[in-house]
This record gives sequence, C-alpha cells and structure tokens, in this order.
Amino acid sequence: MSDKQQTLEQQLAALKAENARQKKMIDALVRRVEQGGGGAQLDAWGAFQHSVVLADQVREKTDELNHALQSIESANRQLSQAKSQAEQAHQRFIDAIESISDGFALYDPNRELVYSNSHFQRYWRDNAISLNTPALTPEKIRQLAEEHGLIVREVDENHNGHTIKLHDNRWLQIKERETSDGGMVMLYSDITQLKLAETARFEAAMAEKSRVLQNMVDNLSQGVLMVSKQGGIEVFNQRFLAMTGFTQTQLNGAHIEALTAASPMTLWRIGRGGMHPPEGIRVQTLPDGRVIEVRSHAMEDDGYVNTYTDITQRYLDAKELRETEQWLRLITDNVPALIAYVGDDLRYQFTNRAYDQWYGFPSGELLGQHISISRSQSKFAALKPYVDRALSGESVVFEIEEYNASGEARYVVKSYVPNQSSNGTITGLFVLNWDITERRQSAQQLELAYQTLEVRVQERTAQLQELNTQLQGEVEERRVIQERLLETKKEAERANLSKTKFLAAISHDLLQPLNAAQLYLGSLLSHRMSPSARKLVNSLTHSLDDVESLITTLVEISKLDAGVVRADKQSFPVSDLLDNIAHDFAHAAEGSRVEVRYVPSSACVYSDSQLLARILRNLMTNALRYTSSGKILLGSRRCRDGLRIEVLDTGVGIPEDKKKEIFQEFKRLTSDHDHLHTQLGLGLAIVDKISSVLGHTVTVDSIPGVGSRFSVLVPYGAAETQSPRNIEALVADGVVALQGARVWVVDNDQNICSAMEELLQRWGCEVTTAGSLQALQISCDTVQSPVELLIADYHLDNQLTGLALAKSLNAQRLQPVPTVIVTANRSEELQHHARDCGYLVLHKPISPMRLKMTMVYLLNGDNGDGLSLKSASTSSRNR
Repeated sequence: MSDKQQTLEQQLAALKAENARQKKMIDALVRRVEQGGGGAQLDAWGAFQHSVVLADQVREKTDELNHALQSIESANRQLSQAKSQAEQAHQRFIDAIESISDGFALYDPNRELVYSNSHFQRYWRDNAISLNTPALTPEKIRQLAEEHGLIVREVDENHNGHTIKLHDNRWLQIKERETSDGGMVMLYSDITQLKLAETARFEAAMAEKSRVLQNMVDNLSQGVLMVSKQGGIEVFNQRFLAMTGFTQTQLNGAHIEALTAASPMTLWRIGRGGMHPPEGIRVQTLPDGRVIEVRSHAMEDDGYVNTYTDITQRYLDAKELRETEQWLRLITDNVPALIAYVGDDLRYQFTNRAYDQWYGFPSGELLGQHISISRSQSKFAALKPYVDRALSGESVVFEIEEYNASGEARYVVKSYVPNQSSNGTITGLFVLNWDITERRQSAQQLELAYQTLEVRVQERTAQLQELNTQLQGEVEERRVIQERLLETKKEAERANLSKTKFLAAISHDLLQPLNAAQLYLGSLLSHRMSPSARKLVNSLTHSLDDVESLITTLVEISKLDAGVVRADKQSFPVSDLLDNIAHDFAHAAEGSRVEVRYVPSSACVYSDSQLLARILRNLMTNALRYTSSGKILLGSRRCRDGLRIEVLDTGVGIPEDKKKEIFQEFKRLTSDHDHLHTQLGLGLAIVDKISSVLGHTVTVDSIPGVGSRFSVLVPYGAAETQSPRNIEALVADGVVALQGARVWVVDNDQNICSAMEELLQRWGCEVTTAGSLQALQISCDTVQSPVELLIADYHLDNQLTGLALAKSLNAQRLQPVPTVIVTANRSEELQHHARDCGYLVLHKPISPMRLKMTMVYLLNGDNGDGLSLKSASTSSRNR
C-alpha cells in the first residue's frame, strides 16, 4: 500500500469519527428540546439553531469524506493497472530473452547470477553442471567448466569478450556488457558453423597459394630444389629437371643421398654442418662446359633450398673483360699522367698507378670510393662546379690546388672528358691530371722579380690602413655585442625568476590530484585482486612515482636556482642515513643483474641530513641507471678533513670530456634501460647545486667500460650519546596503534578527504573528515571529543592555513592533539614554523607507507627511544 493511500485512509477514519461525534451531539440536543418546556423553550430554540449549524458542518464533512473515498478508489485502480503492466512487461522480458537463440545470463552488482534463459542453462546442463549453486558468479561457472574438462581452448578477441572451444568441438563466443546498476550481462553465441566455414576458407586459400607458388617456381629462370631436414625432396621446378636431366618420376618421394651420385651438379647443402657465410655459394663447371652458380639458403626447420643459375655467358664475358683490363692497366700504369675513370655516381671505377701513388693510396683501394675521399670538404666544394659541367656533357680543363700524399699543396691541371653512351646519357668521366707546381712557381717568382720596392711599400701601407679600419670596426662590433650579452643575461635572469615563481605557484595544483591518486592506490593495493590486476596497479604506482619525481625535481631545481634553499646542519650518526639508503636501493635492485653492497660506518657528521640524503640518493640512482649488470658499493672512508662518502659502480663509465658536462642541467649519458622511467637529466645537476649549498666537495673518477666513483666529503660532527631507532622497527612495533585510533582529517578537497577516509579505515582507524574548521565543529565536539591525531592540509579556504587551524583547535583543548600538516610548499620557513609549533610536515604527494610510518610515530610518542621529530620526517621522506 502506497503512502498516499495510507494518508487518505487516515483522513477518512478521522472524518468518520468527527461525524459520529456530531451525530451524538445532535441527538442529545433533540432529546433536551423534546423533554424541556415553559421558559426553557428559548434555550431549546438556541440549541436547535446550533444543531442546524452543526448539521451543515456535518454535511460539508460528509462531502469531503466522499471525495476522499473517490480519490482512494482512483488510486487503487491506478495501482492495480501499474501492477498489471509491470507483470506484463516482466513476462514480455522473459519471452524476449527466451526467444534469443544465444545463451543469456544476468548478474547483479555482486556478480551473482540473477536470471538466465534456457539456452544458457542447456550449455551447462548438457555437461552435467548444475546452476542451482547459491551465489553463482562467472568465475565459479568457469571453475566448474574447467573441473569437468569442458573448455579445451580459449581465444581473447577484444576487450568486449572472448571465444572458447568446448570438448565436443563446439565454439562459443562470450560477450560481456555492464548494466546501468553496475551488474553485468553475458551472451553465449554458438559460432561452430562460422568456425568450420573459416577453417574451410583457410584450407582453400592455402591450397590456392600452394598452386600459385608452384607455378611461380616453375616459371623461374633458375633451377630450384628444396630438401627437408630428413633429406627428402619436397619442391623442384622444370628448370631444375632440364639442367640435371632427372625426370619428375625419379624425384617424387626420392631421398637426396640416392640422387647425389647420379647428378653432375651439387645437390647437397653447401657448408653442411653450419654455413659460413650463412648463404653458401659455389660456382661449378659441368663436363659439357656449362658454368653453374649454386646457392644454398637455410630454412628455419633445418631444411634448405638450392638455386641453380646458368652463368656460362656471364663467366665468358667476365673472363674477356679481365683480359682486356689487364692490357689496359699495363698501358696506363706506364704513362706518367694521372689517369682515372669516375662513374656518374662520382665513385672511382679505375685509377692507374701514378694516380694512386700521387694521392697516397694503395693500388686498388680507391675503387668504389667517392672522389671526395682524397680531399677536404672545402676542396671538394671548389671542384664540384667543374664536375657538374662535365656530367652535363662539356669537356672541362682547369687549374686547382690539391694536396699530394706528403701533404704538400700542389697545383694541378685537370681535364674532365665525359663518357657518352649510345643513347646520349653521360655514364662517367675520364680524368687526366698534370702536376704543374714547379712551372707555376717559376712564373710567380719571375713576376715578383719585376715588382719595385716602392710598389711593395705602397701595398703594405694600404694593407695596414685596411687592417686598422678592420680593427676599429671589430672593436665597435664587440662593444655592441657586449651590450647585447648584458641585456640577454638580464632577460635570462628575469625568465629564470619567472620560471621559479611559476613552478612554486603550480606545484600545489599539480600535486593535489597526484596526492589523491597515491592515497587511492594505497587503498586499492590492500584489496584482493588477480595477478594481472595487481600488475596493472603496480605499473600505475610506478608511473605516479615517476610523475612525483619529475615535479619534485623541477621544484627543487627552481628553488636551488632562486637561492631560497638553506642548510639546517646538525650532528648525527651517518649510519642513520646510509642504512636506509642502502636498504632501499638493495630492494630496488632486486630482480636485476646488479648487486648492491654496503659498508656501514660509525662516524658522526655535521650536515643537513635531508639535503645530504638527496645527494646520495641521486648518486645511487645514477649508478643503478648506468649499470646494466655488475656491482654497486655504498661506503665511506675516514680522511683528515672529514668523512668521504663514496658510491662506486661497475657501469659504462664516463668519458674524460663528459665529466664536467654531466653536472649540467638536462645533460645525461645514454643508458640501455633509460626507457623504463622518465628522466630529465637533472639528478647530477641537483647534486652539484645542493653540494654548493652545503659546502661539501663532490668529485668523480671514471674509466669508460670499467666503472665510476662519486665521492662527497662531509665534515665530522660531535658524537651523539644515543642513536635513533630504525624507522622500520618503529613501524613493526607500533602498527597495532592504528587499530581504533581516532583521526580527524581536514582538507578543502573532497577527493582527498574520500581517499584519506578509505585508506585510514582500511588500517583500522576511526576517521572524521571535514572541508573546514566549521564543518569539523559541526561533525564533532572539537573541545571534548577524544582524538589521537589531526591531519590538516596547509592551504584551506578563506585564506586559512592548516597551522592556524591546528593552533585554534589545540588552544581550546586541555591536551594538544598530535598534528600532521600536509602541503606542497617545500620552503624552509614553513618547516621551521611547523617545528616550532611541534607539528610534523609531510610533502605532497604522500605515499601510503610514508603516511603510515608518520602516524605510528606520532601515536606511539617519543617514549625515550631517541627518535626525534626531524629524524622521523627525514626517514619517511627519504623513502
């Protein structure tokens, strides 16, 4: 019964009760009038008038009651009609599904079977699989099918479905589609006939291809013989039969060993037992004078194909050509002129002995080489116009300076005579050279002897005046260039400052969605999933790590360039830093061919632990990237000036001329596996800039092909009385503290709130999220409600910061709440401000492991274990 119908019935009951009450009043008044008399008639008349009014009211109420009854009846009729239509639609749905020739199955959002038609049930009932199992999912049906040996083969077609082959040789095509309520519909189509038709078409196509291939082989001008791995004759053509004299009957089904003795040509594979070269070649002269070229081609199945080419005429022509060439060389080698022939591709085809000796090349070495091999680029450019004129059909004679075999500059007269074929095309050039250096020098000396001293002085004076004018012009030009360089430097500084401001402004907007994605991934990794799904999630995690690394690196470079990074130096045991770095990179190298070794140290150093960790992690990352296989060693050496921390690898090494270049921005050497992660070539640039901030010296020694060693010299610090406990031990001991912990999360991004709530609830926390201080005060009593931890975003709405919110909350409570400030702002000022307030700062994007370690630390407190606020922050961030 609907709410509207219930309301109408309640109104009807109320009207009936009112009508009955008024009838009782009227009856009582009438009786009083009938029983009364005398002076009481005036009262009776008044009562009668009142009864008339009451009667009118009763009539109105009665009309309203009748109208309500009619509305109820109308509603009942509509309800009955709707129910009838729903039943009719449901029956039509069942009829439509049953009319489908395919199997149909409908699953709810929990992937449990809701409805299936008879075709779907018959697929499994025919194979003794019952569908009456409760909570039946597609995975369970698949498991039952595999247990009964129903599925023989499966083929993935696309993302919408796949095809399976059953044990009775039937093929089913399975298609899936999600429903609007989050459920799923699966269609099972019998495509057996379609598969049989495809197989028949494939076999027919293969037969046609075999016929075409045989026709092609038969029409080749070469003889062809294909022999299997076992030595059986598989393919031959008519040209092979004509060359060997065999008949087709002799070769059908024959073995190669039986035919070898009867054939004058080679039938076996040349270079049997492994061809060297891979394609074996043999030229064979038959008893009848024919010359046959035999080539063997290996096949993947260890069979081979032999091709037989009749090269008798070509062999005779080559023999005649060799004899002619011998006579030609005998004549030209005894001529003192430099003679050569160059083809239209400007490559040498002939040179005589004088030509080779003058240019300093062994006999025959220039053949096939381009004419530019014996001269520089500028000399060839000067020669090119004359070559082009000769190739256009013009005979050219000119003088030019060239260098002989001894490197002396000589003057040569060249003559290019084009070789024109019968069809009028230029096929090459005849080159004739004469060395005229001595004759030219004699002429020049004779000309100089006739020049007077006065003319020489005038020429020298004019040259000096011209040189002076050129020098003045160069001075003015350098002045203009210097002014331009100063202006360019100012523009570069302004651009660098704009870049720094831009990166600082967008870092929060870039890291905000990335932070949410990291938190959601942390929740997703705690779900149970298939190996393929977990592989995709792990790939997504690596991609987000790369994005985080790129954004963080760009922001760090901009801060270092702007000079806003300040070192916060303290004394600390270096093992606190090196232990974590060695552990992390040993884990990162798992599954590779690189072994990471670590030598611990008990020394104390004086430095900024966070900046020093950034230097060492970049050096270790660089070593791992450029070491495809081998070893990486992280250790330290005690020196008089301080502790020298070293990273050694057996990687590709660094050439001597690249040692300074690698510390420049966007410069990196080539790595065979650089494609696994996106890199900008900023790692060593950051090392160089941070070492300048810390005042530490970074040195590099490397031998290409042997390996590299990067060293950082850090001053000694005062020894501490107590060393902080390892952060992993803290997490292992205190993870139980998360169970039931009450946590407040304040962030103006609802996506971040949802991700935080999902992740923390999976860790067993009781989470309250809010977008502002006012929303948190509405959700709970911020003054008295028990809470163990506050996580607040730094940038909130209405110019409010997370620091101000935490101060406001803690000022109203008896005991301050341990607080974590989440921000994309990496300024030192914010770090110091939060530390002064006793709060911990985490930078976006937050990895789930870093968040968990920080929460465990704050929930456990400092219980005398020596783990300071700074060390916890450093360890978690380094991870």
